[in-house]
Amino acid sequence: MLPAAAVFHFPWEVNSGAVQEGESVRVFGRLSCYQPEESRAMLSAQHASKEHHVIIHTVFVEPFNPIIGAQYIVLGEIENAEVVGVMVRARVLNCVDGVNIALLQKAINEQRSFFREREGKQGAAAQPADAT
Repeated sequence: MLPAAAVFHFPWEVNSGAVQEGESVRVFGRLSCYQPEESRAMLSAQHASKEHHVIIHTVFVEPFNPIIGAQYIVLGEIENAEVVGVMVRARVLNCVDGVNIALLQKAINEQRSFFREREGKQGAAAQPADAT
């Protein structure tokens, strides 16, 4: 059986507890640091005048050629590590430098809206109509 499709999460949602351990996620951010000896990288993103960081465990995607300051999209699972807290164990790490982040955020919000609307319609269809 295949795992559930990974859902896009904003970097500020990953550390807020909005995602559970073991959940598959997609997250984006600017590569701000890479520590090859620890197989760890850090993605950063700006939101509401605050800098948010996501720790990425890179052991499954190494070796890779890190470009500090470039935009990356990560596909992986959430883990709780004792030393660093919440981190993403990367299965895929793609450099997407040049992507329009504002447009990506808008697309993620539109996708979420679509899924909420679709679930609402399916829930309404599952309820029997009142017979009067």
